[in-house]
Amino acid sequence: MAIEKIFPPQDEAFYAVITHAAGPQGALPLTPQMLMESPSGNLFGMTQNAGMGWDASKLTGKEVLIIGTQGGIRAGDGRPIALGYHTGHWEIGLQMQAAAKEITRHGGIPFAAYVSDPCDGRSQGTHGMFDSLPYRNDAAMVFRRLIRSLPTRRAVIGVATCDKGLPATLIALASMHQLPTILVPGGATLPPTFGEDAGKVQTIGARYANHELSLQEAAELGCRACATPGGGCQFLGTAGTAQVVAEALGLALPHSALAPSGQAVWLEIARQSARAVIELDNRAITTRDILTDKAIENAMVLHAAFGGSTNLLLHIPAIAHAAGCTIPDVAHWTRINRKVPRLVSVLPNGPDYHPTVRAFLAGGVPEVMLHLRDLGLLHEDVMTVTGQTLGENLDWWRASERREKFRQCLREQDGVDPDDVILPPARATARGLTSTVSFPTGNIAPDGSVIKATAIDPSVVDVDGVYRHTGRARVFVSEARAIRAIKSGEIEQGDIMVVMGGGPSGTGMEETYQLTSALKHVSWGKTVSLITDARFSGVSTGACLGHVAPEALAGGPIGKLRDDDVIEIIIDRLSLTGSVNFIGTAQQRLTPEEGAALLAAREPHPELHAHDCLPDDTRLWAALQAVSGGTWKGCIYDTDKIIEVINAGKKALGM
Repeated sequence: MAIEKIFPPQDEAFYAVITHAAGPQGALPLTPQMLMESPSGNLFGMTQNAGMGWDASKLTGKEVLIIGTQGGIRAGDGRPIALGYHTGHWEIGLQMQAAAKEITRHGGIPFAAYVSDPCDGRSQGTHGMFDSLPYRNDAAMVFRRLIRSLPTRRAVIGVATCDKGLPATLIALASMHQLPTILVPGGATLPPTFGEDAGKVQTIGARYANHELSLQEAAELGCRACATPGGGCQFLGTAGTAQVVAEALGLALPHSALAPSGQAVWLEIARQSARAVIELDNRAITTRDILTDKAIENAMVLHAAFGGSTNLLLHIPAIAHAAGCTIPDVAHWTRINRKVPRLVSVLPNGPDYHPTVRAFLAGGVPEVMLHLRDLGLLHEDVMTVTGQTLGENLDWWRASERREKFRQCLREQDGVDPDDVILPPARATARGLTSTVSFPTGNIAPDGSVIKATAIDPSVVDVDGVYRHTGRARVFVSEARAIRAIKSGEIEQGDIMVVMGGGPSGTGMEETYQLTSALKHVSWGKTVSLITDARFSGVSTGACLGHVAPEALAGGPIGKLRDDDVIEIIIDRLSLTGSVNFIGTAQQRLTPEEGAALLAAREPHPELHAHDCLPDDTRLWAALQAVSGGTWKGCIYDTDKIIEVINAGKKALGM
């Protein structure tokens, strides 16, 4: 490029540079005590505030920090000047504005800071996925640093929507033990009037490759799937589940999760949240008062009742760690999921595939909680960001005009009975809704695995509620090779796909939705099972076992499987028990114990290795979270443990 194209001739205005300005008018509202006792940073902060245009006479108001994951640059009319990564963070600046104006209306001074977030849908099947889960820890760390870097803030509002940005925000807020904090869920996008949801549309490539979709159909469906410009995806994936969990923790207002982005109720939730956090500060109610072991358990109960994403098995423990609460283990998750019925019928679990906006209209989290309260499954005495207990919130909800009008809206707009979206327990049982998560073990996963048992296609489950699949292994050392096999016809009905090397050490624990979605939406996919040490999208369905531990690159048996090994999977969807075992070959069957001995004697798969493009940032994250307890502790950074290991290593090396 010629330099003349970069530096074209300019008119005289370009050269009319001024070298000083009058500065803001007025005077800072200082007192002798402030000048004598305040740190210089606090005083200079007031100078900066005036320099940014705030009325100098109003600089003693209560300062509230709003942190958000906003991305992209929007024109005043909402059109894009520069795109964000996804709809989930495209509109939340509007909620931040609404909250800020409400703070100002109450005499406060709002501040705003941003850490934008990636999109798991955009990075599916790409090297971008290697940064997805590690981003969560990094963003939480930056958010915490931003909060601490405004020493004069009295309270913090977090505004976030999607898969990693929302958990990162929750972790950051949970760490602010002595501050009032509140989370504003960024809501949901609407489904197209005619078309497919954002989960199914991610399979257009696989369906086209299998001659189940034309080029024109793929192009049109892909264009309209995100029917409105803001909000998380229309299904109860990780984004939607994280919003539910925020409300269940008591850290978001009642009936704030899953609101339709950009609409009046969504903006009002932001204003309500601003009023709430100001009142929390007035009453000296802090995050430590809200996030307790009981609140963590309530979140686990709601996760089960909604049939939420398995990714929250990584995020809820991390939130608990940040809050200083007990970190739930597999036994705790199992106990919760065995006693809590699933009550919500939405995408992707069904049996009726309602979008999440219908769950909001049907009453959302508080409506589900009413049923759970009747079953005695909630801790009603926990404090929430309303300044009242959960039980008091539910008393308000049961008799509220808000509940009645939104449920009526669902009947009138979509012709849907709210009780067919959020089902009373007896109706849920009659419809065959089963509990959410199971943790199969066996000689392939001696330390455990995770399956969203409720999302296995009922047509392949036996009449006793048990999924049984014995089949030949098709082994892949990369997700890219596995999706090529699906598209090229290499996978046959009844196969068991094994994708190894996808754990933290290999890929940053990539999400393999392009595999699970392809298997769901190609006609023969429900006959195929998937086993991996990677993780799944919240919209994944089918007989898919992830989080297999130990991971292959840590010496796990999954890394020793070979093509044509015979694998047996048994998942009881009612008792939430299960097993996943290597049982020999077609020529020689083995018991699970014999299979374990043979796997122990085998060498790892000869092609097994960490991905060549794995970033150093992610390698560091993998090492730190591994010594902190790994995936079953939520991929956290346990600072004391990390320092202990480093010091032991230095001593062993004579450093």
